[in-house]
Order: sequence, then C-alpha cells, then structure tokens
Amino acid sequence: MSSELIDGSRPIAQSESPETTAAATKPNMPLLGLLALGHMVIDINGGSIAALLPFLKSALSLTYASSAAVILTANVTSSLVQPVFGYFADQTARRWILPVSVFLASVGIALTGFAGSYTILLGLILISGLGIASYHPEGYRTATQVAGERKATGVSIFSTGGNLGIALGPPIITALVTAFGLPGTFGMLIPGTITALLLFAVLPRFTPTESLHERHEVSSAGKNSLYGMTILILVVTLRSWTQTGFSTLVPFYYLDVLKGDPRMVGTLLAVFLGSGAVGTLMAGPVADRFGVRNYAVGVFLLATPLAIAFLFARGIWIYFVLGALGFVLISTFTVTIVLAHKYMPRNLGMASGLIVGFATGAGGVGATVLGSVADHMGLRSALWISALMPLAAFAVSLLLPKTEKGDLTNS
Repeated sequence: MSSELIDGSRPIAQSESPETTAAATKPNMPLLGLLALGHMVIDINGGSIAALLPFLKSALSLTYASSAAVILTANVTSSLVQPVFGYFADQTARRWILPVSVFLASVGIALTGFAGSYTILLGLILISGLGIASYHPEGYRTATQVAGERKATGVSIFSTGGNLGIALGPPIITALVTAFGLPGTFGMLIPGTITALLLFAVLPRFTPTESLHERHEVSSAGKNSLYGMTILILVVTLRSWTQTGFSTLVPFYYLDVLKGDPRMVGTLLAVFLGSGAVGTLMAGPVADRFGVRNYAVGVFLLATPLAIAFLFARGIWIYFVLGALGFVLISTFTVTIVLAHKYMPRNLGMASGLIVGFATGAGGVGATVLGSVADHMGLRSALWISALMPLAAFAVSLLLPKTEKGDLTNS
C-alpha cells in the first residue's frame, strides 16, 4: 500500500535514490505552466472590472460612489480575505479548489453584463472575487511544491501568469463589450471553462516530488517566524504604495502636468505593468542564484533613483524610465512570496494569502492617501512620496531575517 497521503505528502523515507532526489530538484515545468495559465485567467477576470465599470455605470445609471463600491467589493473579496483561504489550504490539500475557483471567477464576470440591478451586480462581483481569492493561496502553495529546489524560479513563472492576466483583462473585456454590447461579457466564460477543465483533469494525478532534505527540513526544523513575516508584510505594503501610487497618479500627471496626448495614457500603463511582468519572470533565476533576501534588499535600493528620475524625465525618456521602474519594482513580487514561504514553512497557504492578499490589499489604501495628498498639495508632491517609498522599503528590508547561506547577515 502506498504511504502517500491524499494531499500528496508522505512520511520521511529512510533512503531516497539519486534519481528521485535529482528529479525533485528540477521544476515541473508543464504543471507550472498550467498553474500559471490558471493564474492568468483568474487575473484576466480581476483586471477586467475597472475597464468594464464605465459600461455598467451607464447601463445601470450608477453614481460615482456606487461605482467605487463595486471596486471596493472586488478588492475586499479578492485580496483581503486571502489569508482565510490560506488557513484552510494549510489544513489539508484542496487542489480541487483551483479549477473551481477559476470557473467561479469567470462565471461572476461573464454574467455581469446581464445584471438587472445593482444588487445583482455586487453579488456577481462577490462571487468572482471569492474565486480569485481562493485560487492564490492554493496556487502558490502548489507552485512551490512543484518547483523543486528552484523555488524563486517556479514562483516567478506562476506570478508572471497573474501579471499578464492583469494586463490583458482590460483590452479583452473592452473588445468583447464594444463588439457585442454588455452581453459580450459572457465570452469571459470560454477561457475560464477550458482552463478549469484542464486543471480538473491534471491535478488529481499530481504528487509533489520534494527531496528527502526538503521534507525533513519542513517536518523537523521548519519553524514559522512571526517577526520575519511582520517585517515582510511591512516591506510589501511599502512596495504596494509605490506601485499603486504610480499606476494611479501617472496618467493624471502625464495629462495635467506634462500636457501629454490622452491617447498615450494606456501605453504608459502598459509599459509600466508589462515591464513588471518581464521583471517578475526574470527575477526568479537571479534570486535563486544570489539569494532571495539579497535580491529584495538590492532591488528596493535601485528602485528609488529610478522613481525619482521619472519626475525629471521628459519626452521619450518617460517611457524608458517608467519601464525600468516597473521592471525593477514589480519583480520583487516573486521574491517576497518565496521569502514568505521561508518564514512560514509550515503554513505555505497562509503565507501566500498574507502577502498576495492582505499586504497587497492594504497597500491599496495608499492610493487613497496619495490621492488626498494630490488634492491638497499637488500631483508632484504625491508622486515624490511614492518615489521615496522604495527607500523606506529598503531600510525596512535590512531587518529581514537571514534565510540561507548566501543571504546578507541577519539583523
């Protein structure tokens, strides 16, 4: 009888063949690709809401306040409740939740075009948000398990899927609605259903191939670090303030201060977020080689001069500097997830939920604060605050505990 448990874990063996150990060190690229595809479809749905809102506002005669409440509902359900799903993910493997969550996220958005009332719309956004929230903790937990010893590389592949989804969501939903009217949102169900079926077919056959050393480390030596997670959440919140501040304020700055072409606003954001997606993918192998903590500390220090340079850039240089900032700043997303797993090795789902959900969602509060600063002190003042946030993140990141031999000295 196999000693493997239903969640794919198994007791520590007395010996393990070199072939098994070698296989366990390599990422399972096909499965990582499938998980990244699910992540992309999930975040296509989440990223489409803001672009869909103007059409819904007109169709349902919404006010600006009620429109903002739609975004609030989406943010709360898709981000801040992720630690709850992370807690349940750690109790026992629930990989069935991955295909179900993709389907729920897609159904919620697909039916918004048919919402006959504001209450129904909020209910559909709630359903979609819960699907989005439930995918991330289990998804990151599974991606870590199939990444072998190259954790940062595996997580970067998974994270890149989400970044691409966020970037693709607005143009996809806009194309569907402009071509077919609001009922065109039903088209979002097609990629969601296909991806859910793929995940449902493949995941039951998955068993994590952790090495003997990794299993022993988690079972006997792995201890959660409350201090490390607290510092990391603060670092990620500061990072999120910068990212959210720039993505929210740069369009206004470009139009109102630089008097730029309104048609180029979308291009500016695409450069910023698209470069971030590339940076996320490339960060993994670099962090695996030089240490995830080293990478986080160094990158936050580099992000500050790039953010400041943007405030002095003009002409074509705006795109180059903003792209470089997105590449550097957003690339830290991968390493913060890996660090969270190192600080909470016994609760990978909870660690993912805290970083992806709570810390990122809490960072979104920064957009409100920075918007108030912009109203009272001007856009440049708000952007200066955003530009200096990575420096604060760098200072706080120096307090992060050491996680591996190659990392900087523990504070």
